[in-house]
Amino acid sequence: MDTSGNIFSEKVRRSLVERLRYLNYKRVLVYGLVGAGLCALLVLALTYRHPIVVVARPEQASFSPEAVEKGAALARIGDCSTCHTADDGGPFAGGRPLATPFGTLFSTNITPDEGTGIGSWSPAAFRRAMRSGVSRDGKHLYPALPYEHFIHATDADLDALYAFFMTRRAIATTQPVNRLYPPLGFRPLLAGWKMLFLHGGIWQPRNDRSAEWNRGAYLVEGFGHCGACHTPRNIAGGEIAAHAYAGGWAEGWYAPPINGQNPAARDWTIDSLYTYLRTGIDMNHAAAAGPMGPVTYNLARAPASDVHAIAVYVASLMGKTQNAEVGTAPLTEHPNDAAQDHPIGATLFAGACSGCHGPGAPMMTQGRPLLSLGSAVQEAEPRDVVQIILHGLKSPMGGSGPYMPAFADSFTDSQIAEIAGYLRSRYTDHPAWPKLNEAAAQAREEGGQP
Repeated sequence: MDTSGNIFSEKVRRSLVERLRYLNYKRVLVYGLVGAGLCALLVLALTYRHPIVVVARPEQASFSPEAVEKGAALARIGDCSTCHTADDGGPFAGGRPLATPFGTLFSTNITPDEGTGIGSWSPAAFRRAMRSGVSRDGKHLYPALPYEHFIHATDADLDALYAFFMTRRAIATTQPVNRLYPPLGFRPLLAGWKMLFLHGGIWQPRNDRSAEWNRGAYLVEGFGHCGACHTPRNIAGGEIAAHAYAGGWAEGWYAPPINGQNPAARDWTIDSLYTYLRTGIDMNHAAAAGPMGPVTYNLARAPASDVHAIAVYVASLMGKTQNAEVGTAPLTEHPNDAAQDHPIGATLFAGACSGCHGPGAPMMTQGRPLLSLGSAVQEAEPRDVVQIILHGLKSPMGGSGPYMPAFADSFTDSQIAEIAGYLRSRYTDHPAWPKLNEAAAQAREEGGQP
């Protein structure tokens, strides 16, 4: 039987099948490449920010004294010098490390140096950086620059801040390289972060509030960026808006709630808030510690009217609509019970702390807050108490302000934990803090006051 025809037909069929399969593979490959190209273009379109043209560094005389003075006040309210000045660096020259859950960032140079600072930036480039987190060259900036708050600032105020920086001393620097966990060093990813968390526009006043309240709200929500520390953040580092001002973390310190959940033993009033913000201490509350110390140092040099407006707004966040009297109810103190619960802590306290904090101590006759009034011992987290014991308290106001020596070299983590536990038990009715040894070890590793 002749099967040559069938064999030939089968070869043709197989050839056609292979040809079709090849064409399908090729089509899928082409479609895949086209799709990938379109996705790449889409990503590029979403993440690309165009550079803004370089300008000649403005002459200092081109800015009015009034604009520079206004910008200086806003820089103090924004605490700009603290983040943008390294311990061994020049003013505003950057290089200060900022520890974050995602690694360490180093602040940028914002002096008018053309090569390493912002001397070649136009006002438009400066405004874009402040509001959108984009550098003059189109590079995305990390939200350590709190542009999620500066987005609320007006053009006039940003231009005044620009005038202030452009009239500072130009300093050329070599910035350290950021140390972030991979792939977070890939800046285009920040475009996605901004899509999620950078919202809003220029702050708008409320007609049902006073002019002073509106001024305070504008400064707190904008230049003051108080929520950057006092609001909890989600896993991506964005502020949780539903829990605004409910407490957060800043450089290893706990920033307590400044809303109705504030843990102070005595209510804050407008006057006490104003005193604390201007001097770094209030006798019915506490002394400013950690990152709050430099804030009060700068606010002491800001316009008094602006600081009072901030106090008015923060008091309203706490549910205080008027300047009520500070309560004088007896304060909690359980020295005997605390000594039984923490005998080592009681002994260490008697030897190292009672000379200043004990009844009748000279410091207590100078209007210093009682430990039972300190917000740190009232907080749900032990970190601030541990940080203060470890690293002490440096007065933001110089020699006339509150001071406490550091005990990091004198006590072990276990001893620090014992003292903290004793303070919590003696001066509050709150439950004992758990895992104090771990809190002491972590605080020691993270460091102390900026």
